[in-house]
Amino acid sequence: MVKLTIVGRLSDGLCLAKGPSSLNEEHENFSFYKRQGEFILREISRGALPPSKMTIRADHHCFNYMVENGIAFITLCDSSYPRKLAFHYLQDLQKEFENFDSSLIKKVTRPYCLVKFDGVIGNIRKQYIDTRTQANLSKLNANRKQDLDIATENLSEIIERWRYSEILEGPSTSTSQAVSPIWCSPRLEVIAMKWTPITVTIFVVTVVLWATIIHADDNFMILN
Repeated sequence: MVKLTIVGRLSDGLCLAKGPSSLNEEHENFSFYKRQGEFILREISRGALPPSKMTIRADHHCFNYMVENGIAFITLCDSSYPRKLAFHYLQDLQKEFENFDSSLIKKVTRPYCLVKFDGVIGNIRKQYIDTRTQANLSKLNANRKQDLDIATENLSEIIERWRYSEILEGPSTSTSQAVSPIWCSPRLEVIAMKWTPITVTIFVVTVVLWATIIHADDNFMILN
């Protein structure tokens, strides 16, 4: 079933609305999946994910999203929920969203303050809870020979790419990654972790060789 919905603006990655959820907002799973959905929105916003449609696997769930006119529509479903229905749901949301004043949407500055659309999300979501209704069965049976040509990826791979890009880009573009108190930046920390053992080894070998030469010179002088 449809468990979570997020509608966001791509220009700055701001979440506009989320609607009702099947997860209790006090439950830790709600915050966990909500943060994942917000992360996906930011990744689409910065161009790290396709600006069209995609399915992202996350444990026993799937995030499905579509982008239209600079707005991303994201939903979290059980992995067993028909993907075709999930995208029909997103398409219905997108059609209803077109009725909103675009100038008003551009003026929004706080997250999740487009509360008028929360009710719209709730009404449309009710239509997709039961996959066995006649309307939903008709959507599933329509164009059955036509497969959904939509990219699929694991959320863990996307997070790994993000971590790697954060290290390469450094702290100037990262606000959420913890900075090492010793090296002051992830990039310097990676360099230090790579070269410090080598430097220490060279230093120790140099000291040992120097001590060996001095000891050999002392023995030579005594023999003479």
